[in-house]
Amino acid sequence: MTINNIMVVKLSAIGDVIHALPVSYAIKESFPNCRLTWVVEPPAYDLLRNNPYIDKIIVFEKKKFKSLGGFLKNIPSFSSVIRQEKYDAVLDLQGLGKSAAIAYLSNAPIKLGCANMREFSGWVSKPVCGRNQNGHIVERYLDVARALGCKVNQVVFPVKITQEESELAKRIAQQAGMNIENNYVVLAVGANWPNKRWPTSYYAKLVDWLYDKNIIPVVIGGGVVDDRLIAEINEKSEIPPIDLVGKTTLKQLAYLIKKSVALVGGDTGPMHLAAGLGKSVVALMGPTDANRNGPYGQLANTIEIDADCKYCWKRKCPLDKDCLAQISVEQVKEKLIHFI
Repeated sequence: MTINNIMVVKLSAIGDVIHALPVSYAIKESFPNCRLTWVVEPPAYDLLRNNPYIDKIIVFEKKKFKSLGGFLKNIPSFSSVIRQEKYDAVLDLQGLGKSAAIAYLSNAPIKLGCANMREFSGWVSKPVCGRNQNGHIVERYLDVARALGCKVNQVVFPVKITQEESELAKRIAQQAGMNIENNYVVLAVGANWPNKRWPTSYYAKLVDWLYDKNIIPVVIGGGVVDDRLIAEINEKSEIPPIDLVGKTTLKQLAYLIKKSVALVGGDTGPMHLAAGLGKSVVALMGPTDANRNGPYGQLANTIEIDADCKYCWKRKCPLDKDCLAQISVEQVKEKLIHFI
């Protein structure tokens, strides 16, 4: 069967969409004349814009489908958008009920998904239990591409940053009092999971140490929680770091990460973005397994907690412990010193 039209369904979260980006490169390298459509939720849309390996992006606005009334109102138009194309294959890299519904609507004769699919998605798409089914999530996604017939000769994370986005990022940095020509380290202090956040008192000590090394600490993030975290770091550090919380888009952030010396953070989107961009990271991990979710290609730069309860995969510690507090500032310094 000739494959001319492919849909990838990877909706969220930002870090997971980053992990799936190499699939777009692998598909286009193996099927250069095919048309590739990607279905994604709004928060990660910016990552896919201008990707030279993606021909069409369909935005799935999950909130419109949460109620029965919303579902009945919006499903006809969304189905129409999906069925505008005649897909030869769909890759469900989300593996949940919502992505299974999208895969089903595609009417593609070939439907493939990852190992360990959930919420009946494995009934719609065939789970691919490849050689990496217990390995890193990037390789698990690529196993699905391999099952489609892709030859994965190299792993590439395509993130296209335009000149306009670069210039805007420079301007935002300057407005925050930062010269991007100076050496700086990005601190990704936030995370959706409380268990993935390193204590602000530790970040404050790291900020002071970086200043002593003539390295500028730059805090990134977004949202109310991260506003609180940067406020706590400012209060606890001798000199406040550069504050870029809530001030950049994902692509502008990507540019600033590319220009940095390194990034320090938990198992979050910015950390995986840095790893995908080839920047040095110091990844702080506790509830999630670095062998599956660590910085791709940089597992040696990971610091995991030394506890029997690690890899619990819990958003909040059931034992009410501050999970990443078990990782000391000295441990982070020992990793970071190699990059600065």
